[in-house]
Amino acid sequence: MRYVTYRMPDGTVRPGVLEGDGIKTIATPTLRDFVALAPHERAAWLTHDDLVPLREVRLEAPIHPARNVFCVGRNYLEHAKEGARASGRDLKLPEVPTFFTKAPTAIAGPGQSLHLEARVSSEYDYEAELAVVVGVRCKDVAEEDAMRVVFGYTALNDVTARDLQRAHLQWFKGKSLDDACPIGPWIVTADEIADPHALDIAFRRNGVEKQRSRTSQMIFRIPRLIAELSKGMTLLPGDVIATGTPEGVGFARTPPEFLADGDVMEVEIETIGVLRNEVRIA
Repeated sequence: MRYVTYRMPDGTVRPGVLEGDGIKTIATPTLRDFVALAPHERAAWLTHDDLVPLREVRLEAPIHPARNVFCVGRNYLEHAKEGARASGRDLKLPEVPTFFTKAPTAIAGPGQSLHLEARVSSEYDYEAELAVVVGVRCKDVAEEDAMRVVFGYTALNDVTARDLQRAHLQWFKGKSLDDACPIGPWIVTADEIADPHALDIAFRRNGVEKQRSRTSQMIFRIPRLIAELSKGMTLLPGDVIATGTPEGVGFARTPPEFLADGDVMEVEIETIGVLRNEVRIA
């Protein structure tokens, strides 16, 4: 199933599930509230209203977690290599996943124009990522049980201000600017993706492919990420975990390629679809 959050012409925002070219509305206030329900309770919250035509609404970010988006750095070997090369340092892979976060105010929806500020950064970059949506409250999850806590998957673009990332000597500020975390276009439930580590992942800028890889190239796979992140820390329904980006990002190219006003970005992940956003820099 594909779950969405949509905005009606009158401004009303509702969660729903796609059925063909329409949306069946969910009666919970938000999709996060729906995800938090036990699986056997969810059917009762699907309304019997007529389907809302998809063409008549605007899709929003499918889910807003209750807190920051969890992210994983340097989780594809070739991306780790290109980053080390561009930074002039030796490659040293971590023994455990490198976690950082993006502020919830950075979240943007599919099709939304991303309003970025030239006065803040001159080095906006892109990162195509597979994101995991947690389905249950959990802590200290064993690696062999980790896939049981996954509700579904979506696409995410980890937009990054590289100059801020360098200046602040950490990743949070350069990754958390407003509109720097588009998510979508929907959440595909875990039962529809037999192996999340066997998906094509790509990024296009103005139709030109810049990233192309497979999620099989992750250094730390999803069960390990969930096990490490939940160790001593409670995960909540609706939490989003971005699993890292493959090679081909802008700052590591020769010469570097940063986003410009009017660029159209597309993150495409097999089985999930395309997350498209236009960049507006002023």
